[in-house]
Amino acid sequence: MRAGHVGGARPEQGGDARAHPRVDVSALVRLRARHPEAIAEAAARRTRRPLLDGSGRLMIVAADHPARGMLAVGDRSLAMADRAGLLERLCVALSRPGVDGVLATADILDDLLLLGVLDGKVVIGSMNRGGLAGSVFELDDRFTGHRPKDVQRLGFDAGKLLLRIDYDDPGSVRTLESAARVIDDMAERQLPVFVEPFLCRRRQDGTLRNDLSAEAVTKSIAIAAGLGGSSAYTWLKVPVTENPDDMARVMETSTLPTVLLGGEVGEDQEGAYEKWRGALQLPTVQGLVVGRSLLYPADGDVAAAVDTAVGLL
Repeated sequence: MRAGHVGGARPEQGGDARAHPRVDVSALVRLRARHPEAIAEAAARRTRRPLLDGSGRLMIVAADHPARGMLAVGDRSLAMADRAGLLERLCVALSRPGVDGVLATADILDDLLLLGVLDGKVVIGSMNRGGLAGSVFELDDRFTGHRPKDVQRLGFDAGKLLLRIDYDDPGSVRTLESAARVIDDMAERQLPVFVEPFLCRRRQDGTLRNDLSAEAVTKSIAIAAGLGGSSAYTWLKVPVTENPDDMARVMETSTLPTVLLGGEVGEDQEGAYEKWRGALQLPTVQGLVVGRSLLYPADGDVAAAVDTAVGLL
């Protein structure tokens, strides 16, 4: 093992064809402990590519949920707490044809750099993870992850920020302002930033609910598109509306390039694919950014789930 690289994940021998490759956690820990500079060295060696290749479409796998304390997948409350398992699933997804890259926080991207699986991939740093899931300050989406200068320093390809707005929460204006300044900073560096907007509100029990009605998604797009002093490097990351038939009208709100997000893991995966299929035909929609529903499919077959999503593009 040379400093700066622990090799890619190794496939298991025999057994279930759906088995994931093995990640050597001990090797990762030894390298982190003895050669922390190896992460920056791996980032400097990484082979880069344009954000969009010849197909003009993007298929990104998302794994930034744990940093907001979102470890649940379906009814498994701590499914994403198994870091080796998550890395193994990501290695499978990144190895599939048509997968362009990954969106994650620093800890996960650093592991993937050390595993050597990010060459020729789009790498997107997750920027604001301060609004911890279920907390009283969940809407205070402070920028606790990658800063614009980190994205630039590491040679990553873009950043992503979450923008949740509650009309009944006066603190939402602070989130709007901080998001606008980060969009400005990324534009000055000529780095794309993916903005994920939601209008949301508190339920009776205090938990947040994202409003996926056509009107709410339309308003969220209009608000997000207008942030900052330049929209030249702004992309949108939006959900499919409750009624997928509304998406054509909703996506008329902006000319910014857009990707669809995957949303919660549900039993009706085929229904999710159909929602994405229709929306992907719209002129501003350039691809998919999907996480848990592909990394933790009900049948356990990550490769098949990823391949199906790629096929929609």
